[in-house]
Amino acid sequence: MTDSNPAQRPRIRAAAILIENGRILLVKQEVSATRHWSLPGGKLDWSESLEQCLIREMKEETGLDISVKELAYITDRIKGNNHLEHMTFIVERINNKTLPLEWKHDDPFFSDACDAVREVKMVPISEMKTYGFPPKYCQLAKDNFPGRGSYQGSYFTFYGEQ
Repeated sequence: MTDSNPAQRPRIRAAAILIENGRILLVKQEVSATRHWSLPGGKLDWSESLEQCLIREMKEETGLDISVKELAYITDRIKGNNHLEHMTFIVERINNKTLPLEWKHDDPFFSDACDAVREVKMVPISEMKTYGFPPKYCQLAKDNFPGRGSYQGSYFTFYGEQ
């Protein structure tokens, strides 16, 4: 069954995992009632590649320049009339400047999900739970995302969220 209503077609969100020295990059963003931090990323624009989307979103949300290394995982987030495909990639920074543990960045294209100025932090992977990430996802990060490059099915099952 296909739906001709474009508003109800699946959307794609590209997200980035940047890990350096046992820390993972997070941005302040309302994800759910219990989670206010997220991996940086956003919706794929028309005629934009996934790589272009990640490079643009990272620059907008964090001010960082990155290169895309590999696919970490794909999940489906289907809830009610909302169908979002999450495609998450391992990335690395292009420059080698020392990265502060936290900073604020003025996002020129902020949405309702965040403030114009985002808080950006390099969080120890061992502390992700205190930023609202569920235990299952924290363990996946600690284990360096086993099963890279694979389809993981339901976002809610994969993340351990309901």
